Amino acid sequence: MSRETITKICVVVISLTAFCLISAACSPVSSSVSKNGNDNNNKNVSAGYEKPRVAGTISSGEIDESSGIAASRCAENVLWTHNDSGDDAYLFAINTKGEKLGTWKVPNAKNNDWEDIAAFKNAKGECFLYVGDIGNNERLKSEMTIYKVREPKISGADKSSSKKNPIETENAERIKYGYPDMRRDAETLLVHPQTGDIYILSKSFSQPSGVYKLAANYNLNKTNTLKKIADFAVPAIPNGLLTGGDISFDGRRVVLCDYFGGYEITLPKDAGNFDEIWKQTPQVIDLGAREQGEAVCYSIDGKSVFATSEKRNQPLIRVKSDK
Repeated sequence: MSRETITKICVVVISLTAFCLISAACSPVSSSVSKNGNDNNNKNVSAGYEKPRVAGTISSGEIDESSGIAASRCAENVLWTHNDSGDDAYLFAINTKGEKLGTWKVPNAKNNDWEDIAAFKNAKGECFLYVGDIGNNERLKSEMTIYKVREPKISGADKSSSKKNPIETENAERIKYGYPDMRRDAETLLVHPQTGDIYILSKSFSQPSGVYKLAANYNLNKTNTLKKIADFAVPAIPNGLLTGGDISFDGRRVVLCDYFGGYEITLPKDAGNFDEIWKQTPQVIDLGAREQGEAVCYSIDGKSVFATSEKRNQPLIRVKSDK
């Protein structure tokens, strides 16, 4: 999302927060709302996470709007990110200190409004990246695209690659989809690590996020229609302004973020279906100071959460867990 749009959003959010605090009429957020919009009730703060710390700085000048982040399923200590709209179809690999590992271009893709990325490893041990061209700020598009591309293998020589001299990925599959109800904007793309099912969470100023699902047996030859399976709200104002997310590799937890903070939901041990996770109460995760936070993911072992921010030379934030 553009920085001008973010500025307008901040004005709206501040105004809405002030109104809600005065009227005490906003739900589900109580009167103990912090300056960043998060609900600070102890019951909503996630236990088991340390305080956020800066793991490093994303120093590559090519990464100026980190809008999505995902941990590689095939390489240790590798994170994948991309820029928001306005860039070409580039993927960037960084390590867990934020240092550049290489620049790749997806040859048959276009970055209209790339908003999130997810990593997936299939039963054959093959690793893929799903890139969500899912932003739709003006609600003009009825058809959206997810690009599925084989994850590149990284070598030390790749550090010299750049936008002027990128490495090409394999051609990507184009997964086309539309919504069953109305045109939506979205910035959150999730892929279930066991089933390969795809989840899109819509972004809204005025209502909870809609959770939409595309089963792994999608059709590449037509526009698939998502299935709405839930409405989901986080303890913040607004409660559906989600900008990124990830599913843990064991499929038991989901981490989400908005511009202000992070949230986690956990699948009950006796749950028979992953989609029961959307009924759970979100717990707040402190993601530290982010100028324009739009991306969050789990580490491959699930023991850390990483978060980035748009703009250049931003910190790579790491929050460790004892779970």
